[in-house]
Amino acid sequence: MKRVNTENLIPGMITAEDVYNYNNQLILPKGIILNDRTITKLAFYSILSVRVDDQVPETSLDKASYELSYAERIRMSPDFVQFRKEFEEDVNNFKSVMNDVVEKGAPLDVDKLMNHTLNILDISATHPNVFDMLHCMKEYDDATYVHSMNVALICNIFARWMRMNEEEICMATVSGLLHDIGKTKIPDNIIKKPGKLTDSEYSLVQTHPQEGYRILQSSQLDPEVLNAVLMHHERCDGTGYPSHLTGDKIGKYAKMVSIADVYDAMTSARIYRGPLCPFKAIALFESEGLQKYDTQCILTFLENVVNTYLLNEVRLSNGLTGHIVFVNRNKLSAPTVQTDHGFIDLSVRPDITIEALI
Repeated sequence: MKRVNTENLIPGMITAEDVYNYNNQLILPKGIILNDRTITKLAFYSILSVRVDDQVPETSLDKASYELSYAERIRMSPDFVQFRKEFEEDVNNFKSVMNDVVEKGAPLDVDKLMNHTLNILDISATHPNVFDMLHCMKEYDDATYVHSMNVALICNIFARWMRMNEEEICMATVSGLLHDIGKTKIPDNIIKKPGKLTDSEYSLVQTHPQEGYRILQSSQLDPEVLNAVLMHHERCDGTGYPSHLTGDKIGKYAKMVSIADVYDAMTSARIYRGPLCPFKAIALFESEGLQKYDTQCILTFLENVVNTYLLNEVRLSNGLTGHIVFVNRNKLSAPTVQTDHGFIDLSVRPDITIEALI
């Protein structure tokens, strides 16, 4: 058997041991055949790697063409070309600023940091499929900085959905941008380790919220932003870390960042497919995690994500295709879809799910 990083898992692989999260909760049992949903579930619970049987599935590189085609159309669009250019520049500027802060002890200039992201924020504000474009931005070595930029942009949009004022929108964006900065203090040989992390190494990775807080605590950041950096792995049901805080003790921006952080991790492109269909991610939130997140935040976020795909064409698990015509607020992952064979209310048809955007 071998240890495989979660982002490199392939459907058909078989778990060689029980998989537990940091809270000692069983996530997947030994001997289960992995599929897209279970691999995404591992991302939901921030599982870094899994021990699997040595045998590689024959269909490991059989990419689903209809999922890839949606992502490929996005990558080929003029909007994406412009978005990608600005995104790359912003990530490089962000990395340069934070390297000065972390390595040279330079003061953090929040206005400068925000100015570096204003252009991409302006571009993203005009495109309803910005989440899709973000999840096509995965081909970089600086994964921490790319992920942080993604989370910042998601938080910016999220804050608008929460009807926050401009100052709050700015703080939510900065919170997303800085949430993982503590990972720069974790050695690369641990962050990128292909083998199993030792208990001490795993514990070290889990210190990144405190490390980020320490890096930034002498800055002039609002205390709520600092709390977001420190608390973004806390969960409202007390199952998070580092302090196992419950909902009323977790800052509002931390609650937002925690959702954006997990959503971005789940919907990332994999080696066997393009970006995950958002309805699969939403279904996982509904089945695994609504109690882990602030009720107003998670419902606002998921409902607005679904609304961005209203009238989008989708492929259903029964092979039919159609357009999303109605959002069911009581089951956001199961809207009503109009097909050539009539309307299908997925909220009353649990045997049928949305497989992909097309």
